[in-house]
Amino acid sequence: MSDYLTRGGLSRRSLIKGATALGAAGLILPAGVRRASAEPKKGGVFRVGIGHGSSTDGYDPGLWDQLYVQTFAAARHNYLIEIGADGNLVPEIAESWDSSDGMTWVFKIREGVAFHSGKGLTPDDVVASLNHHRGEASTSAVKPYFDAVTDIKADGQNVVVTLNAPNADFPYLMSDYHLPVMASADGKIDVTSSDGLGGYIVESFEPGVQATLNRNPNYWKSDRAHFDQIVLLSILDAAARLNALMTGEVDTIDQVDPASIGLLESRGVAKILSISGNAHYVFPMDARAAPFSDNNVRLALKYAFDRQEMVDKILAGHGSVSNDNPIGPANRYFFAEMEPKTYDPDKAKFHLKEAGMETLEVTLSAADAAFSGAVDAAVLMSEKAAAAGITITVDRVPNDGYWDNIWMKKPFCASYWGGRPVEDQMFTTAYSAGGAWNESFWDNARFNELLVAARSELDDAKRREMYHEMQHIVSFEGSTIIPMYNNYVMAVSNAVATPEKISNNWNLDGFRCVERWWFA
Repeated sequence: MSDYLTRGGLSRRSLIKGATALGAAGLILPAGVRRASAEPKKGGVFRVGIGHGSSTDGYDPGLWDQLYVQTFAAARHNYLIEIGADGNLVPEIAESWDSSDGMTWVFKIREGVAFHSGKGLTPDDVVASLNHHRGEASTSAVKPYFDAVTDIKADGQNVVVTLNAPNADFPYLMSDYHLPVMASADGKIDVTSSDGLGGYIVESFEPGVQATLNRNPNYWKSDRAHFDQIVLLSILDAAARLNALMTGEVDTIDQVDPASIGLLESRGVAKILSISGNAHYVFPMDARAAPFSDNNVRLALKYAFDRQEMVDKILAGHGSVSNDNPIGPANRYFFAEMEPKTYDPDKAKFHLKEAGMETLEVTLSAADAAFSGAVDAAVLMSEKAAAAGITITVDRVPNDGYWDNIWMKKPFCASYWGGRPVEDQMFTTAYSAGGAWNESFWDNARFNELLVAARSELDDAKRREMYHEMQHIVSFEGSTIIPMYNNYVMAVSNAVATPEKISNNWNLDGFRCVERWWFA
């Protein structure tokens, strides 16, 4: 089993039996980025302009769906396990974890930690927090993570989770941002409560507008949460975010339009952080709805645009081409040798004919709220597709309300994903049949069979073969166009100091800029 559990330098012991030390290795920042040269210091009001946010944002962790609420959660919550800047697992509320067979997992819960309300943390709080995402009544987006869980119970200072089959990736799942440890009463958590274990205490929260939080004076991590106050601002328009940074209204922005990097650098007021990882921009097609229910139509669209042109023009080089594959180059089982798709109008026409069509007319809904440059990317796709007899009408919809009114509502739209550290997490979240975030409503029997089998396969070669086949199925039979892997491009005021290593598992340093950064 040790070969199976070794992943990129992680030994069986460091994965199955969680270490208690922080990882030291990490991502090297791009040339020209000023590195932190001094120890972090406390103080100041840190204002973050985020290109997401919705009036329906709330406190129920199972419903969190974009960067604004993810960062808000990272400020006020802790998790069993944290993903470090090097991509390795770091103990948080779980001091350690252990399993002898990959089926029964024992998490030792940290003692002496209190919620903002003053309530002391207990293993029962962890049990209730995890159980919120289980069962028929659960509306959680990560409910599929718990399909294999047969029991969760407290045992002294430990929490024991039992699975129906081995899964060495299970500790990674416990780091998911939907799974904060929350206070419980009578076996349930309160999904309307702002209480948390994290470095900041909520002062006010106006969904889709602004959240203000103050430093937790009793935070158990003395080396984190350096700011006196955090202000999170939802600024959906990319130009408005950029202007807010240049005029000093905010200290950090996410989703910088690559076309504006030169302008920003010329002002000399901020530095650019461009972090590569497994994040990717996508155009899901509703597999239940004609014409997208026909895979030949989906393949025609996949061959009808120029991926490299999109990377060059939309990302300005801050990313790379994707072959409709949600598993990125940083993942262990990335299928690098899969046959690539290139712009091929003739092949697109062939697949249209296989679908019984000479021409195709579809509408693609897009807004830059989906990702910076989404509308321009849709226009590029439309222009190239014309040569294949495909008419793509780009419906530029408002940024406001995009995730409530367009995403998973319109049959063809723009979206984005932050890559997950392990293959099972990405596939389970976005491609499993019936999954809450299966945004293309895709259902493939062979894929679903492999998804379950790969989790418990102990032979590394066989497991790699399974994940390669799954990537091929998603690429050539799936209902999502994935044109490119995007770097996380952020802009940070010169007044802000960051660690040398920035996490590449999510934007804004894995959401944890609010905890890891400080004012110089």
